[in-house]
Amino acid sequence: MSLLEVSRLNAYYGDSHILFDVSLNVERHEVVALLGRNGAGKSTTLKSLMGVVTPQSGSIRLDGSEIAGQKSHAIAQAGMQLVHEDRRIFGSLNVEENLILAGLSAPNRRPLEHVYAMFPRLKERRGTRGTDLSGGEQQMLAIARALVRAPKILLLDEPFEGLAPIIVRDLLATCRALAAAGQTILIVEQNISAAMTLADRVYLINNGHIVEQLTAQAVRSQPEILHRHLGV
Repeated sequence: MSLLEVSRLNAYYGDSHILFDVSLNVERHEVVALLGRNGAGKSTTLKSLMGVVTPQSGSIRLDGSEIAGQKSHAIAQAGMQLVHEDRRIFGSLNVEENLILAGLSAPNRRPLEHVYAMFPRLKERRGTRGTDLSGGEQQMLAIARALVRAPKILLLDEPFEGLAPIIVRDLLATCRALAAAGQTILIVEQNISAAMTLADRVYLINNGHIVEQLTAQAVRSQPEILHRHLGV
């Protein structure tokens, strides 16, 4: 049994049909990348998994339990965490307050020192308000807030978007360390090369349809596949 099993998921924005029978799975301790052009349905897929968008139909099973149609807070309690593209940290709270607040309702909270060990910069800035952090620091905090809840699976929506290359490098190193430690990750990312350094497997989505499922090694050896579907 896969940790995450998604079957024939359909989602709408108003009257617009966005996801068409999307099916995918993520194994325990695996990193899976969901790649596609802008508007292909990548972020909608993550939001549908997390309950931010309510699926019209389909099944989402997390660790064997059906979560499709549940509210986001219930899905979070079940062990899924989404790091939104816009980060959604509390700007009026400092770093440590953001982390403490995130962990309050977590069934299996990670110690703050564990999170600070992954993000030493956040430990240095623990008393700094969210609005006074750089973009890269805000992204670190957004990921750290999810990790403090010790999720079974971490959903990352464009984690490297708009960040300086040196920050992307540091965040990638942290994500690789998380993966090496066994954290299950489903990542959506426009930075294909960054995503491919993390992923074990890849799903390609186009116009709301899953069009390919490949190992990362197959993608590396057949770059024409990415070119055909993504134009890269």
